[in-house]
Amino acid sequence: MNNINTTKGYERIVGRKAPHFEMKAVSGDGEKFITVNLEDYKGKWLVMFFYPLDFTFVCPTEITGYSKRYEEFKKMGAELLAVSTDSEHSHKAWIKGDLGRLNFPLASDFTKTVARNYGVLVEEDGVALRGLFIIDPEGVVKYSVVHDLNVGRSIDETLRVLAALKNGGLCPIDWQPGDPTL
Repeated sequence: MNNINTTKGYERIVGRKAPHFEMKAVSGDGEKFITVNLEDYKGKWLVMFFYPLDFTFVCPTEITGYSKRYEEFKKMGAELLAVSTDSEHSHKAWIKGDLGRLNFPLASDFTKTVARNYGVLVEEDGVALRGLFIIDPEGVVKYSVVHDLNVGRSIDETLRVLAALKNGGLCPIDWQPGDPTL
């Protein structure tokens, strides 16, 4: 059985193989169109985050924030991938315009299949909720957080959870890298 959001209710995704994806994308410099798929990240940690729309208000704060801290993710063996239901052409125009150069690609889930498979699609609006997924090097979803459109995510918390997952131990509340595990 695949991990999709069905009319019967939400099927959990954490602890299961990440749903396959293949999407058109634009490189972070906005110079070329590429294709990204789950297999591209095999052997690496992937932090994949969905955002509602290009040319909005909260989204650029998150995307540029993650880009500014890209090296921290890279040092931890993780790649970043941002996804919305906009087209790759919209992504390119946004990067070349107001958003600016990024350190990771923006992927287009124009068919809305990936957002639906990850349980973040708002069907009636055709946009994704702010969903963030950490996928391990074997392609298993280890972490998921999904919330409303109006509130941006915490990059510090994403880095903390990634470090905790990589630690492999039992990490208590507010655990930070270097702290003892249980």
